[in-house]
Amino acid sequence: MAWGAQRLGGDTAESQRLLAAVLGQGRGWLVAQDQLPLDQATRTRFGEWVARRARGEPLAYITGQKEFWSLPLRVTPDVLVPRPETELLVERALALLPAAAPARVADLGTGSGAIALALAHERPHWRVTATDRSPAALEVARGNALTLGLARVRFLQGDWLAPLAGERFDLLASNPPYIGASEPALADPALRHEPIGALCSGPDGLEDLRALIAAAPAHLLPGGWLLLEHGERQGEAVGALFASQGWTRVRCHADLAGRPRVSEARRA
Repeated sequence: MAWGAQRLGGDTAESQRLLAAVLGQGRGWLVAQDQLPLDQATRTRFGEWVARRARGEPLAYITGQKEFWSLPLRVTPDVLVPRPETELLVERALALLPAAAPARVADLGTGSGAIALALAHERPHWRVTATDRSPAALEVARGNALTLGLARVRFLQGDWLAPLAGERFDLLASNPPYIGASEPALADPALRHEPIGALCSGPDGLEDLRALIAAAPAHLLPGGWLLLEHGERQGEAVGALFASQGWTRVRCHADLAGRPRVSEARRA
């Protein structure tokens, strides 16, 4: 572990996570093994994973797994790595609709299926649909649904709302791309490994947010909700977009770090 930490800039915790994943064990178990002998195959694999992490590849892609809403999800470079801040979307969806009532909800641009599967897990009586333009992403999401015993979630291929023609929902949720094409954030080594189409949205990062706000009313029941994740400096702009389209009860919520992260609005 010390060898790995040295190559990761002294990050012992990261080295422990990698070695624990190689061994198929939890980090706590590994910490308790003070003088754990490693065979050559384990050493080789650990070295390869350390090298990949040192080049900036996200840990989730190396191990093939990321937890979201306490659910273990398989992730690949075909999908965005689920972030803790996106759990705020799930929290708000659960808060906005009555817990005991049936509901129709859709996760637009589902990626790994994180949002859709979290909602289906919490509300078994909801009818949950997930869309994505990427067949590879949908394959990952469907696999996660089967592994978690949530095969009732419906997955449809297509751009945002296109596969939902003629359908209306109680709530639509999405974590769309919201980084501008020239923003410095894209220089982050970790982001270079993630699908660019799930990160960038036009020059100002608002292209997909605009499209969703404009198109969603046709797919919502009266009083239905649209929830959108966005960048920490986009809350005001997203609120203005909602207002310009006649949405009501527009509200922005901060993530655990206090950054504006999720905006919601109700169809009039």
